Amino acid sequence: MPPIEVHVSGCHTAGKRRRPVPRDEARRLLTSAVRACTRCKPDAQLRTLD
Repeated sequence: MPPIEVHVSGCHTAGKRRRPVPRDEARRLLTSAVRACTRCKPDAQLRTLD
């Protein structure tokens, strides 16, 4: 199943079906149209905002 959203570790909205990924993979996912959680804002923390 492909990822649908990226979260920061410990985000309470991530749900039960999650898996940790390295920072580089999270950046790649965020720049390839996988949306960022609007609560924990991983795009801001990983500095991938435009």
